[in-house]
Amino acid sequence: MNNKKRILIAPLDWGLGHASRCIPIARQLEAHGFEVILAASGRPLDLLMGEFPNRDFIKLESYNIHYPKSGNMAWSMISQSLKIWRGIRKENKILTQIIEDYKIDGVISDNRFGLYSKKVPCVFITHQLNIQSPILSQWIQNINFKYIEKYDACWIPDSNDHLLSGNLTNSNLPQINSHFVGCLSRFERLKKTEELEILAVISGPEPQRTLFENILKKQLLASKKKALLVLGKTEDNSEKQIENLKIVGHLKSSELNQAMMNADVVISRSGYSTVMDLAKLNKKAIFVPTPGQTEQEYLATYYYDKKLAFAMPQRTFDLSIALEKVNDFKWLNLSDHQTNWNSLFALF
Repeated sequence: MNNKKRILIAPLDWGLGHASRCIPIARQLEAHGFEVILAASGRPLDLLMGEFPNRDFIKLESYNIHYPKSGNMAWSMISQSLKIWRGIRKENKILTQIIEDYKIDGVISDNRFGLYSKKVPCVFITHQLNIQSPILSQWIQNINFKYIEKYDACWIPDSNDHLLSGNLTNSNLPQINSHFVGCLSRFERLKKTEELEILAVISGPEPQRTLFENILKKQLLASKKKALLVLGKTEDNSEKQIENLKIVGHLKSSELNQAMMNADVVISRSGYSTVMDLAKLNKKAIFVPTPGQTEQEYLATYYYDKKLAFAMPQRTFDLSIALEKVNDFKWLNLSDHQTNWNSLFALF
């Protein structure tokens, strides 16, 4: 008879970052004697199924948000707020049935606002306590806190000096049981296995993902440098070599970990999970934030101003300039943060 407590982990599906940073949590839960059940949809679900092939999975639908091809993402999100609210209500109702059907003892939600319940302890993971919005910022902040307060605890992926997240996590949290849990990365520092001048990793929502892919393909080929381009398509196992450029649809965590260690420089979005991976591995970075995504734009500016990572907007991205400037920047060299998992997991 299986007496292990069952913990549901459910990341938001906006890109792969939320799912990727849930991987070390799932591994730690299993190492501490828990049984993990994962819930997601789309590419995040594919990613988690590839990392945990013999686990139970639940398909949990997304909020079905559409992203703008141009313009500010904040306006787009506000215009779709009713759709998001309906999605939150729907997943909250679904959670009640999941808890009953799967005998769930605890829930860990990475930025899914509807996965709270009074039946079992529930944790909310976020690095966005101060959501960066050029409009209605206080209204958005109030809604953010309103939902986080429904959870039993809030886990913040950073240290309490806000080294990685800056002002994103520098906020008072009224009535919220919050814990800084350190840098959540699925990667480890490894030895180089081959020389690789540039690793470019594409992620995030369409249509910006494809627009960025087209820009990088053209400029990486023109650079004549040995480069690897990872498209971030979990359903795509293709691999092709075009002159100096190798293009792959997707890499498993272990393969991407090694590729990052091999690379002299990494080009990527300034998504927070990618930031944590690069910080863990102490790699030089060129950040190209998703246009209109205020969180990524803030982080890119934050690291640029601290001389930690070079950054350029997508609309004016020039690889030759970026490679010339990147050596003036030195990425973070994090000392290993010892997360007290026993204390965190005591909630369950």
